[in-house]
Amino acid sequence: MRQTFFPGLLLALFCMALQGQKAHAQISYDRIIQINGVVMTSDSLYGIPDVIVSVKNQNKGTYSSEQGVFALVCFKGDTLQFRSLGFQPKDYVIPGDIAGNTISMVQLMSQDTFFLNETIIHALPSKENINAAFINLRIDDDKYEIARKNSNLAMLRMLSMTRLPDGRENQMYVQQKMAYQAAYQGQQQPMNILSPIKWGQFIEAWKRGDFRKKKSTTKY
Repeated sequence: MRQTFFPGLLLALFCMALQGQKAHAQISYDRIIQINGVVMTSDSLYGIPDVIVSVKNQNKGTYSSEQGVFALVCFKGDTLQFRSLGFQPKDYVIPGDIAGNTISMVQLMSQDTFFLNETIIHALPSKENINAAFINLRIDDDKYEIARKNSNLAMLRMLSMTRLPDGRENQMYVQQKMAYQAAYQGQQQPMNILSPIKWGQFIEAWKRGDFRKKKSTTKY
């Protein structure tokens, strides 16, 4: 009795799974719909060519032919978007409870009117004005000219004297100061006023007369 129970149970489960798969496939097939349509102007009912027909939020779409005819396969409940240059955009929601798997539709689009900014046309200037404008024309430097100016020695010197130290230089200065203080921890730090080298340099400058007041050579 036990031997015949398990094979029967497995067979019943297999049949139920097969029926569920068939039902799911039937539901998916019922949701698929093929749309055959034409896009036309709302005022003259002319076919609009090259209209982009896409499904919203999906990477799916097509475009209309020279007569405005298009065909697309999607699901019921999707939103079709119609876009064309010079026409107002349109959206169409496919009903979810529509019967069958094929529908035909006509989508009308209205022309989009837009206005350009005012443009004023002047006569050509005289020859003298053209020459003056050409001479006084200032053309912005290109990348090569900017690089040449930035690599100039005088420019580099000016930048090195005026720019502020960055984070790396500030860190090195603080570390050097801390190392100098740590080297003379617990003792008097040396002073330049007691340095014999500095005094020797001062005496030599005094002998040369570097501190003498220069007399004015201007004659009245």
